[in-house]
Formats: sequence, structure tokens, C-alpha cells
Amino acid sequence: MFYAVIPAGGSGTRLWPLSRADRPKFLLALTGTSESLLQATVSRVAPLAGPDRTYVVTGVAHAAAVARQVPRLPDDNIVVEPSRRESCAAIGLAAAIIARREPTAVMGAFSADHVVGDDDRFLEILRAAIAAAEDGQMVAVGITPTYPETGYGYLEAGEPVGSGPARRVLRFKEKPEYDLAVKYVESGRFYWNASMFVWRVDVFLGELARQQPALFAGLTEIAAAWDTEERATVLDRVWPSLRKISVDFAVMEGAAEKGLVSTVPADFPWNDVGDFNSLGDALSRSATDNVIIGADESVEQGRVMARDTTGSVLVTRTGRLMVTLGLRDVVVVDTADALFVCDRSRAQEVKEVVADLEAESAQQYL
Repeated sequence: MFYAVIPAGGSGTRLWPLSRADRPKFLLALTGTSESLLQATVSRVAPLAGPDRTYVVTGVAHAAAVARQVPRLPDDNIVVEPSRRESCAAIGLAAAIIARREPTAVMGAFSADHVVGDDDRFLEILRAAIAAAEDGQMVAVGITPTYPETGYGYLEAGEPVGSGPARRVLRFKEKPEYDLAVKYVESGRFYWNASMFVWRVDVFLGELARQQPALFAGLTEIAAAWDTEERATVLDRVWPSLRKISVDFAVMEGAAEKGLVSTVPADFPWNDVGDFNSLGDALSRSATDNVIIGADESVEQGRVMARDTTGSVLVTRTGRLMVTLGLRDVVVVDTADALFVCDRSRAQEVKEVVADLEAESAQQYL
């Protein structure tokens, strides 16, 4: 059986002031529908993993909001972390819980805050990844790059594995400089690392035990108590001692060195919505299109008049009239208590604004 695990953490500071500490981007509706990014992710995997086989891993601060957004999931399928310990602890705990219920189950991990443009094609790729995982491969879905992106990590692919589309992953590459990214794209051997992973839980936990024995021991101790009255006691005692490390660094890079990792190249539109510029890229059809984001599930849509304005991302959450005139490639975000305006090329720098607000103890804006 296939299980879906959806890590839903972080505050999405690069989408401030739209995203806040109590309302991170995965809880927001950003794609022109009433579904939040989390809800869209759950819907996307539903044809292969129904509510009883879908887990969301989230923090204490967001657990109630997550439960409200995905009411069809059983309460026990919302795994609540006492504190943030990075992706390996989150994904590893879910894997250990699933393994106690079905020791050789295949699971996939999918971030709650990514945008996928073709759900049918996504499912085709996922089925191929599941087939490779059933044969013992640890699969990292690789997105076929459409341009030399410097904000993503890459996978270098080698020879085919088996009779399907899977190819051996030779190594993981960190975010490159632009010139190197150009070479990656031109080579045809490199794919964006979308942090979508598919594996049998026994294979993953075996690699976790080999490479991170202390982390493995802690997670399996928690999982052993998960369906008992001791869950909270064991979780509160063990969780703070777990190493903070991503699953890429903790397991996948070392597994690739052993030849255990493959990739299924994916050609569906994908974006990690890392900032307002990438959100614009995900939602616009051309470089000159404006992206206008109004209503979500709880806020009245404001009016936007974009006069002689191109290539811009315009977000209103106030119900006020927004008028732009003679603007090119800008971001304008209007919320009840903050107005943010910047050039799209500098959208990632909003994290520095958030850091300044934190330094000034301006918690009311965070």
C-alpha cells in the first residue's frame, strides 16, 4: 500500500506580509482557487493515498488550523511536532509510525507548500516512482529544468535503472552559481531537486539507522509509544534530543553514494513558491502578465486596477481599491496592517525585512 506524508512547517517569511507566524504559506490560498496549498497537496495525492493513508506532519502552533483544513484525515494522521527539528525528524517519524502498521509500505513525502501545474501528469510520475520504490530504490523525483535556476538544488542522473523511466542518481548538488546552472541545464543530466521522495519505509529506515543511528533510535522509540498512553511522555522526552538535519543531508546523499537512489524525471510544471517572484512565475503565462491575488477563504476580495502595469504581482487582502500606474515587474502586497512594495528581482530580500522586524521586537507584524 502507498502512504503520503506531507511535512507542513515553517512560516514562509519570504511571502511576508501575506504569510505570518500564525498563518504560514501552506495554509494560504494562493493559486486562484479556494484551496490552500496544503489542501491542494492532499487533494493531489488522494487518488493514490486516501485520508486513512495520508499523514500531515506539522508544529504545535499550526496543528489546529491544519486539522480544520483537512477534516477528512483521522486525528492520529496529523502528527504534531513539539518543536521544529528539520525535515529528517519529521519525515522519519512518519516513516517509523507507518512501518509499525505496514513494515514494507511505500511512502512518499511531498511538501505542503509547493505548486504543481498538472495533477494528472504528477500522478503518472508518482506511479512510476512507486514502482521503482517497490523494487528497493529510494526515489527522488527530479523536475526537468526549464531555465538555469540558482535557487534550487540539483540531482545528477546517470544510467537507467530497471525497465521504467528511473535513472540512477549519481550525486546531489547544492544551489549553483548562474554559470554552473547554465551548464547543468545544457547537459541534460541534471534535474531540480523538488524534495519529493518515494521509498519503502523499511529501506529508508535501514539507511537512517546506518547513517544516523541516534536519530533512528529516537524516532523508533517515539513510534513504539505512538499508539499507547505513553505517547506524549516519550515524545516530550526524546524529541528535543533529536538532531536538526534535512533528509537530504542525513540520508539521501549517503544513500546515493551507495547506488540506492534513483530519480524519475518529471515534466509537470512545479514551483516551490519561495517568494513573490516565484509565485508570479508559477501563476503567469508570460513574463508580461500581471498576477493578481485577491480573495482567500476568509477575506473579501479587493478591487485591483492595473493601468499600464506589466509583469507584476499584485496582492490585496484588505477590500480596498488598489490602483497601479506605469509599473513594471513589481510586487505590491496590501494587508490590513502592512503594505509591502518591491522590485520583483529583489523579492527574496523580504526575509531581511522580517529579520529587522524581529530585531526591533515588532511581533505584532510577524
